[in-house]
Amino acid sequence: MQSYKDLEIYQLAHPLAIEIHKMSLKLPSFEMYEEGSQIRKSSKAISSNIAEGFGRKRYRQDYIKFLVYAHSSCSETIEHLELIYKTDSLKDKKQFDYFMENYDKLGRKLNKFIDAVEKG
Repeated sequence: MQSYKDLEIYQLAHPLAIEIHKMSLKLPSFEMYEEGSQIRKSSKAISSNIAEGFGRKRYRQDYIKFLVYAHSSCSETIEHLELIYKTDSLKDKKQFDYFMENYDKLGRKLNKFIDAVEKG
């Protein structure tokens, strides 16, 4: 592997963050700076932490720490999605289901990847 961009977890996280960003800009104006801002930050933090951790992969504990941050940000993104859906700020059930399915998949892959790095 030459780059963090070669990692499947990054290849899932990066485009999802872009999609979340675009979706969040269509939320009601009162959500733009509350949940909208939070979900943009948490979704972008996943790929950012994967990239930063990869840059520290020589130091396994640092690498694991940033992968755990990425996993935590994935869980946070799921929580924000549930909040904006259950408060009717995101009304499109198909879009909600798409994001939930993909972030659940990403969370599971992150967990397996963390396990693999820990085992060395």
